[in-house]
Amino acid sequence: MNAIKRAAVLGQPIEHSLSPVIHNAGYAAAGLDDWEYGRFECAAGDLAGIVGGADESYRGFSVTMPAKFAALEFADELTERARLIGSANTLVRTDSGWRADNTDCLGVLGALAELGITSLSKTDAAVVVGGGGTARPALWALTELGVGQILLINRTDKSDELRPLAERGGAEFSYSGFEEGIGDLCAGAAVVISTVPSAAIAGWEEQLAGGPVLDVIYDPWPTPLVTAARAKGYSAVGGHSMLLHQGLSQFEQYTGHPAPEAAMRAALMASLDGVDES
Repeated sequence: MNAIKRAAVLGQPIEHSLSPVIHNAGYAAAGLDDWEYGRFECAAGDLAGIVGGADESYRGFSVTMPAKFAALEFADELTERARLIGSANTLVRTDSGWRADNTDCLGVLGALAELGITSLSKTDAAVVVGGGGTARPALWALTELGVGQILLINRTDKSDELRPLAERGGAEFSYSGFEEGIGDLCAGAAVVISTVPSAAIAGWEEQLAGGPVLDVIYDPWPTPLVTAARAKGYSAVGGHSMLLHQGLSQFEQYTGHPAPEAAMRAALMASLDGVDES
């Protein structure tokens, strides 16, 4: 029998994480009977001890909040996208230590593809709601697709912090707070990506829903923003799509095997009681 190989998700709180559902379903579908995936409660200050003390059976760690910045600092090497985004959600054991990557941006790209958005042009404008950790991979993804304009809507102005990432592909970057008139700013958007909890935009959903929507929240589902967008005839997807797509790359980096997407998607959807993808 082959020695057990392991991966796990780190974060706080962590009991709600669906990463074990996705990865373990992938192992079963791929016939990787010698793999298992677990979870560990991990504050930012705990990451170095947990990962550094992990035995050789641990091949990778998925990292959620609040430890994504700590993961980047801990790693021995960084992928280019992790460096640009400024945080890491993936640690992979290598011959020389630990490599940090950020697959959240691939999660955004995958979710946008489910909206039919696989490229953007310099005449396209996108809206990103929120200026926290998830806004960074959203900005990276939009610039990769070639967007021409990005509007950041947030309660505080984080332009100085986020502008370099938003403008790296030549996009025009602007900022707005939550104020009257944002409905006009969002109207006709190629896509609106909300990276904040539903409570943070309560009462603003109608104004924000100016185009197709990716809402990184999926519990409860559908979110008020998704409902507002669909009522206007726009397509919308939730964070479960992003979660799946970021996990596919992690699976492949940890195991070296292609991710069985259909099986991983089915397990995820089965775990989300009442979620309707339509």
